[in-house]
Amino acid sequence: MKEPFVRLHDSLYAIDDWQNEHPGLVAGFTTRESGFSKGDFRGLNTGFHVNDREEYVCANRQLIGNLLEFPADGWIGAEQTHGSRVAAVTKADRGKGALLYSSSFKETDGLYTDDKGTLLTLCYADCVPLYFLAKEVQRIGTAHAGWKGTVLGIGKQMVELWKKDGIPPEDIEVVIGPSICKDCYAVDDRVIEQARRWMKAEDQLPYSPVNGKPGQYHLSLQQLNQLVLLQAGIRKENIQITKLCTSCGDEFFSHRRDAGKTGRMLGFIGWKEAPHHEGIRSFARNSTKY
Repeated sequence: MKEPFVRLHDSLYAIDDWQNEHPGLVAGFTTRESGFSKGDFRGLNTGFHVNDREEYVCANRQLIGNLLEFPADGWIGAEQTHGSRVAAVTKADRGKGALLYSSSFKETDGLYTDDKGTLLTLCYADCVPLYFLAKEVQRIGTAHAGWKGTVLGIGKQMVELWKKDGIPPEDIEVVIGPSICKDCYAVDDRVIEQARRWMKAEDQLPYSPVNGKPGQYHLSLQQLNQLVLLQAGIRKENIQITKLCTSCGDEFFSHRRDAGKTGRMLGFIGWKEAPHHEGIRSFARNSTKY
């Protein structure tokens, strides 16, 4: 399957097919490159909650807003707690969690909207970003799926909420974004036991034993999220999965690799109110290194 993410700038990856097919749609993921943060958070840290200096985080977020041509006053963010709560948001919520963490949506790990001029944003450092698109009605959503959110079925929760609004699962497209890969991610029996609830007898197992370490398993959160989405009714051909790992190299922050002392990337999706702007592609073509 084709890699869904294309790097358009040192600091940004974009979901290439979606942006090409839908003028005005902005969807992607940041790297740690460029930015103002120092020390453990060196580069483009977008997480307020990691004890980085607030002015650096705000400057990094404003830098991203400039690159996307999507100012931060149109962003919406959440206080992520590794749960399964998904919130519907509107234009009236723009600015919440953008440059002030205390204004974020509380205890929320998923956001969706039908409104343009709104950029949905969540932070990551190994957990799985899920991107949702129902193109006929132009609804978008995103969810933060660590192992806890994954086994709680946050991906299915998003789909169920859309179903209640009359959007059938077969009309929803999903991209599973950059996150820690199976080879870099080991978990114990406790996690695997909870993950098994999403597996059918015919499914290819998303985990395998760690050699020489009884009770330890390599787990593919990407594959497990795919199983959750399939059970929610999403068609397999409508699910794209990236090969980008946040832990393998050094272009991303990684909670596991960096022993918890690290920054956060930003996953984002939004419709611009003025779709004639080319956003990331325009910047990538016409600029030098930031």
